[in-house]
Amino acid sequence: MIRVLLKKKWIKYPLISLGGFIFIFIIFYGSIYFGFWGNIPNKDELSSLKQVEATQVLDKDGRLIGKYYIYDRQPITYDDLPDHLIDALVATEDIRFYQHNGVDNVSLLRVFFKTILLSDKSSGGGSTITLQLVKNIFGRKDYGVFSIVVNKLKESIVAKRIEDLYSKEDILTQYFNTVPFPDNTYGIESASQKFFNKSTKELTLSEATTLIGSLKANHSYNPRLFPERSQLRRDVVLRQMVKYGHITQNVADQVMNKNIVLDYQYFNHDLGLAPYFREEVKKELIQILKKHKKTDSTLYDIYKDGLIIHTTLDYEMQSLAEKVMKDHMRNLQNVYEKEYGLKAPWKGNTKLLDNTIKRLPIYKKYVEQGLSENQIKDSLSVKQEMELFEWGGNITKKVSTKDSVQHYLKFLNAGMIAIDPTDGAVRAYLGGIDYRYFKYDHVSQSKRQVGSTFKPFVYTAAIENGMKPCTYFPLKEVTYTNLEDWTPKNSSTEQDPYLNYNLETALSNSVNTIAVKVMDEVGVTNVLDQIKKMGIDEELPEQPSIALGTAGIKIKELAGAYASYVNKSKGVQPFYITKIQDRNGNLIASFEKEKTETAYSDYTRQVMLEMMKSTVDNGTATRLRKTYGLKNDIAGKTGTTQDNKDGWFVGITPKLVTVTWVGNDNYNIGFKTTKQGQGANSALPIFGELYQKMNENPVFDLITKSSFEKTSNNVLEDLECKPEKRDNFLKRLFSKKKKRKKFKKN
Repeated sequence: MIRVLLKKKWIKYPLISLGGFIFIFIIFYGSIYFGFWGNIPNKDELSSLKQVEATQVLDKDGRLIGKYYIYDRQPITYDDLPDHLIDALVATEDIRFYQHNGVDNVSLLRVFFKTILLSDKSSGGGSTITLQLVKNIFGRKDYGVFSIVVNKLKESIVAKRIEDLYSKEDILTQYFNTVPFPDNTYGIESASQKFFNKSTKELTLSEATTLIGSLKANHSYNPRLFPERSQLRRDVVLRQMVKYGHITQNVADQVMNKNIVLDYQYFNHDLGLAPYFREEVKKELIQILKKHKKTDSTLYDIYKDGLIIHTTLDYEMQSLAEKVMKDHMRNLQNVYEKEYGLKAPWKGNTKLLDNTIKRLPIYKKYVEQGLSENQIKDSLSVKQEMELFEWGGNITKKVSTKDSVQHYLKFLNAGMIAIDPTDGAVRAYLGGIDYRYFKYDHVSQSKRQVGSTFKPFVYTAAIENGMKPCTYFPLKEVTYTNLEDWTPKNSSTEQDPYLNYNLETALSNSVNTIAVKVMDEVGVTNVLDQIKKMGIDEELPEQPSIALGTAGIKIKELAGAYASYVNKSKGVQPFYITKIQDRNGNLIASFEKEKTETAYSDYTRQVMLEMMKSTVDNGTATRLRKTYGLKNDIAGKTGTTQDNKDGWFVGITPKLVTVTWVGNDNYNIGFKTTKQGQGANSALPIFGELYQKMNENPVFDLITKSSFEKTSNNVLEDLECKPEKRDNFLKRLFSKKKKRKKFKKN
């Protein structure tokens, strides 16, 4: 019978064709299986799957604040996956996941007959979770016209090998750790942190189904970009879960009646929480890891090795600091521009603009290339589409490099650091107003004149060298003949030349003439020696003008020195990293505070602290009490530099030392008036508003409700004197002329 049938052409030739096809397929499959189309991972290679992982940067309590990555991937374990997340995935992507061995033959037959033969697109696809996992891990290569077939067959071979090696739970874990989500995010934990600001185990049913729904098309169902479309897709996932009995229709309806609510977090390098801090941590991390290698002696890669970096930062404090800084700077910028009006120095000042352009890296590059001045000018005048920073909302328009420079000349910038004074741990760090457009870090890179915030160092040296707190100095101006007739002046125009202040009154009111006279008495060398003991390593000029803060010091160094006033007279070195772990949690390195020596006596410390308390209660920083209503224990010092170029405030509380600075990056531009430019107006409000917010939050009670230690009786007695006194008649009679003298430098 069979021989008869085979003699018939309509049976014989199709069978020969089928046999030939099967033979060719077997040969083709064999060529793939044995690696003629590229290596296929064997079981040994698959037994230790390892993926590129993002390095996580955590705050002091283990909360994620950022990452360093090429692919934003953050692995978790199976126990971290909530049941409704797994159910949503299986119901939507692979309902027979627990029955097949990596390749679902039943689904493939369904696809063949219903989708291909009957053109029924509702039948679904034949790809399994395991097949998708293989694609996620190994990707696909280009084989020309054979690409789809070769890649599919290679994936099926690897999928079966994975199923032989791993449990279904392990496969699900690997899948969730590698699957791509919207916004260049890999793995469920990274997606959960990015879109909902929570760990995977905390995802609600709505959040879980939103993320699972986005797997169909990462861009099209991105909940940030297309919330309505994403919500429709979420509801499809919910209906699938109802269809296969994972949830009831009532539960699905409750979720579908609510909109998706995102809490989106930016973990890329320029956005998100504390970008300046993360950049500084990265710089330090790279240097540290040069000394700590892997067991195979190779270097760690912070972008691929999934390190865990524990830092000192306080997530909540940093969040508040960023908010109050932006609110204050937005308002201050508005006042600043209005005060200048049409006569602003950044408008129509060709010389200023040209000098600024000549400092640009691109200008220097053109000079090195041998371009003429006119050629450089033409190149910098080419317009292109550019996004420009504005407090009211960024704008995009066609501008040249020259236009861009002129645009940014007007902006005030800011810097702030808050540290634990007992060890230098950095709790909040603001390097500038917006890292995307202002990369220069004013905390760790910038050295600005510190103004009157230097004066406490002068007074500290004076007290330490035996000067009594109740020593009086006249406000009267003095001309120092050996300093080219230098005459320090006070900022106030209302001066009583016959009035004398004690040290506390002079410091709390930031009197310039007296600060220089105290420096004259104690000696410049003694002051410079004193600040070195307090932790400031800058090589400062031996000039009397440093008494008024003409020297440039970094914000973080200033904070470390001021910490000594509440840290047993010891300065600290601000630090950022507490420990580094590998992807498995093994310790690579840990760090403690650097030991420092006592910089001055406890008597001096208590006297200085009392003087700076007076600055807040009765002196230049009284708006902390009057305007911001702060009742905390606070000491501090304001600072303003010449021509109102820099505004400063240092706030000292028992558990936190904070330094804030405000100014224009271009040192040729200052505030128009002292009223706006003084540190009490430009920099102090950042501290004041931050403490207002912290006072409202019980999480900060250990800081905000802390009290200064009790001042000793002998210090209080030595401070017990009238704040001011006037010269008697005879002294006034013989001191009408302006005083001239030589300054004692040592």
